[in-house]
Amino acid sequence: MRQALSGIVSKSASPLKTIMIIAMAMTFVVADAASSLAAKSAAIVVDAKTGKVLYSANADGRRYPASLTKMMTLYLTFEAMAKGKISRNSPVVFSAHASAEAPTKLGVKPGGSVTVETAILSIVTKSANDSATALGEMIGGNETNFARMMTAKARQLGMNGTVFRNANGLPDPGQFTTARDMATLGIALREHYPQYYGYFSQRSFLYGRQRINGHNRLLGRIKGVDGIKTGYTRASGFNLVSSVNDGNRRLVAVVMGGTSGGSRDNQMAGLINTYMPRASTRGGGDLVAKADSNPIKALAKVLLPKHDAPTPDEKPVTVAEDDTAVADDATVAQGDSDDEDTAEAETPKLVVPAKKVKTVIVAAPKVATAQVVAAYAEPTPAVDPVNTASVPSGWAIQVASSPKQSEAQAFLDKTVKQAPKVLADASGFTVAFDKDGVTYYRARFGGFGSKTAAWKACTALKKKSIECYAVQQ
Repeated sequence: MRQALSGIVSKSASPLKTIMIIAMAMTFVVADAASSLAAKSAAIVVDAKTGKVLYSANADGRRYPASLTKMMTLYLTFEAMAKGKISRNSPVVFSAHASAEAPTKLGVKPGGSVTVETAILSIVTKSANDSATALGEMIGGNETNFARMMTAKARQLGMNGTVFRNANGLPDPGQFTTARDMATLGIALREHYPQYYGYFSQRSFLYGRQRINGHNRLLGRIKGVDGIKTGYTRASGFNLVSSVNDGNRRLVAVVMGGTSGGSRDNQMAGLINTYMPRASTRGGGDLVAKADSNPIKALAKVLLPKHDAPTPDEKPVTVAEDDTAVADDATVAQGDSDDEDTAEAETPKLVVPAKKVKTVIVAAPKVATAQVVAAYAEPTPAVDPVNTASVPSGWAIQVASSPKQSEAQAFLDKTVKQAPKVLADASGFTVAFDKDGVTYYRARFGGFGSKTAAWKACTALKKKSIECYAVQQ
């Protein structure tokens, strides 16, 4: 800056002229900075019943996901639960690496453990980084391998602009996503694992004698909002994925790169207020395919967005916690941070704008020619089923099969009501399979540690006139 000014301010210039020139130059600098900051923001609103994009702004530009990363960590956790690999009561052991993660965290010491359910609740409310890492290590064997599994799963879900490098969203320049991809993941979580989706509406939970409150201020304040996740780092700005359900209509909306928690929440409230009435009351079935694919091919096909917004100039600060706001550089140096609730000196009150947001209908983008990124095409073991040294294979019992997933799910719900004690520690799920060109859905309960346990449960169900048989996962 000093060199640039010296080139336009001569030694003979009057003091007044010099001040005017410097002021003009600083104006351009401030304008450029503001433009760069604005380019970081992104948003999208998707009808979760039809897949129609109702609003879009920079939805395919690359962004740092921050704590939105934990949505995929939870997706893979729900997948493992649904397949009977783990249950909500399975112990999650915290390694030294997990315990050492930066705040916000649960604070479990190395070698200590919590249940899977406690880890999930700590993630959806407190956005606990240590819990996310511990779950990733449990499911993937180690966090690096788990990140590969996350990226492979992203490809399977059609999230072609996303790469994951860790389980919690702490800053990593190689980890990125798009607003569109986060909307896809938000829809997939509800469609694929409705039996666990209720966790996202949890506003607080008790950990020992401590009540831990959540960061999502829209829960209970905007009608129909039932999740999903907030996120913040200094590099990413304030992010939020919201799911809205009024009984007839469903939306998933994403706001990324907000300048404050309050302004982000107000923007989200405005989008919901504007587009919820425009959503369809009729749906066409699941919007996000759940089919398995070759994980190595999936990792090799990392498609980068065609129109990338500028990434932040400064290098992400590795100690800045997701869902936390850094007060200043001195705070960063000490490794401390404040959570999103204390990020700003004064949090603006939530205001639902009366003025509607301008509608921009954007069709789903055409997939460009695959751009293979060799750095991310790393060999990885099969993602499905989740079989690692730390996760047992497990047994399940099958109670029905139907050509409609809704019927299979309904049978699961009915079976739980008929035999709640028998299935108290089991997790219901559906498994798709093809026969003669027709897709069917098996209705199963997982979470049994042995064949004997599965058969024992099945015998108890048969006494209630419920047919079933045991199957190894």
